[in-house]
Amino acid sequence: MALFQIAEPGESAAPHEHRLAVGIDLGTTNSLVASVISASTEVIADEKGRKLLPSVVRYLADGSVVTGADALAAAESDAANTISSAKRLIGRRLADIEHAEHLPYEIEDAEGMLRIRTAAGPKTPVEVSAEILKTLRDRAEARFGGEPLSGAVITVPAYFDDAQRQATKDAARLANLTVLRLLNEPTAAALAYGLDNGAEGLYLIYDLGGGTFDVSLLKLTKGVFEVLATGGDSALGGDDFDHRVFCWALEEVRKEFGSIGILSQEEKRRLLNAARAAKEALTDAEEAPLTVTLADGKTTTLTLTRKTFEDLTCHLVRKTIDAVGRVLHDADVKTDDIRGIVLVGGATRMPIISQCVERAFGLKPLNDIDPDQVVAVGAAMQANKLVGNASGDDWLLLDVTPLSLGLETMGGLVEKVIPRNSPIPIARAQDFTTFRDGQTAMAIHVVQGEREVVDACRSLARFELRGIPPMAAGAARIRVTFEVDADGLLSVSAREQETGVEASVTVKPSYGLSDEEIVRMLRDGTGSAAADMAARELREQQVEARRLLESTHSALKADGDLLSPEERAKIDGFVETLSGLVTSDDADAIRNAIETLSKETESFAARRMNRSILAALAGHSVDDFASEGKE
Repeated sequence: MALFQIAEPGESAAPHEHRLAVGIDLGTTNSLVASVISASTEVIADEKGRKLLPSVVRYLADGSVVTGADALAAAESDAANTISSAKRLIGRRLADIEHAEHLPYEIEDAEGMLRIRTAAGPKTPVEVSAEILKTLRDRAEARFGGEPLSGAVITVPAYFDDAQRQATKDAARLANLTVLRLLNEPTAAALAYGLDNGAEGLYLIYDLGGGTFDVSLLKLTKGVFEVLATGGDSALGGDDFDHRVFCWALEEVRKEFGSIGILSQEEKRRLLNAARAAKEALTDAEEAPLTVTLADGKTTTLTLTRKTFEDLTCHLVRKTIDAVGRVLHDADVKTDDIRGIVLVGGATRMPIISQCVERAFGLKPLNDIDPDQVVAVGAAMQANKLVGNASGDDWLLLDVTPLSLGLETMGGLVEKVIPRNSPIPIARAQDFTTFRDGQTAMAIHVVQGEREVVDACRSLARFELRGIPPMAAGAARIRVTFEVDADGLLSVSAREQETGVEASVTVKPSYGLSDEEIVRMLRDGTGSAAADMAARELREQQVEARRLLESTHSALKADGDLLSPEERAKIDGFVETLSGLVTSDDADAIRNAIETLSKETESFAARRMNRSILAALAGHSVDDFASEGKE
């Protein structure tokens, strides 16, 4: 008998048709695309056999665009229109960019958006990234004979925030790519390494790319890849090592020639390229030449030794080692528990990296898979699974959110709803209430960070819930729900439980976290814990004082006639004392004043309650209430 071909609703494809999906490593320096072809993972090369695509885009005056190696070749002659390292700019604002003056192209804030000046007009980092993604998409479709892709998994640094992740998805949409998932780069690397080697146990993924540094601790157990903790620096990468050599070369040139004036864009690009080439040469040599040519014809050749390079950059390496230590501390894991450290990213080819990692943790780093390709390989495996091609593979990815998410409460305090290192996707709800009698609206401020006070955290979004029925302060119940999807993107909703009135927001901030903010948040969250708790206690006492003062004023206005002149004067005196302390920084004094006023108004509160009961009973007999009870 004939067999029926059954497909999912809305799908025209046959159930066992192989769907074309790719994994894309959108890097700061280089980008790659990979796919699972004939049951093996292949990093797809261009027509010249090149697997690495330089993440460089050149804009011409006629509107045409050149990407990759051809754009890089023109970087020195047309520096102002040749954009590199756009990944370090995506989702950010001008104030967030360190050393912007040393960039070989001009950037500016325009209408709240960071833009790059080019001969083809201003371009955003999202548009630049989209051009790189288009080239990778075309490369993959050419490999598949012109067949369109079903989707792509695109990797991002684990420490990319909401704005940076959303900007990456926007770039993919501009490139006509369907994003199956945004996957954290260390997780993708662990996936490739774990499945390729059958590894199990605790592994550290040390990922130093061109523009970012990530470290993640993963537990690999029988096909389950669970991220236990993540850390790093979203503004530390190979570019920073290049910049240190760049600055060293400038200092050496000034020693030889004296003042050299302001460098042109072409001179900056030329010197940066020379610095990068010298750095890369030191991977296999003890010293490397670095030739500096200025526009006025001045030329000199410097010698960069490996010792000089290590002295210049040792503080950058120390930052990465410190971040690894913090991740181990967060997960309550000792160095002896680690089975291996996997090096990822082209910048880990620097000998100083593997040497310092081995010295600091007593483990020889693992580099079985090409560090440039391992992230794209892992992304391709995940893409193949998400489109349904890898039905025989039984494995699961469990990632985490890198920073705590919460709300501002009265007094400028932070109530954390989703703690950092919580597995994603995740949804958590928490009930809040009103502060004043008759309050009919609530302003909701979503923040990100580890500190106890709002001023020390990053603001993500604000929205309002209106239509709350007027009730006594504290009577309303507003349930606020946070949802973080598998891509790490956040949405927040608020619902008043009695009426069902609801408001929500998909958090899409205009800018990402500033260069040092994420690392600072984690560091300050630990180092300032005692100060934060003291500040929180002070704010809580101030909020309670204001609440008590407001309710006391309201009660005196309504039922002040229940007090004798002497009693009223005494209470007024305690109110005045508390009012004078409410803005002070003495939490103990505020607490004592609250307790005193509360105690002195107990009798007044009892009289008010008696009056309310008598008013409720007025005009009724005992029989009235008895009959109500029978009904």
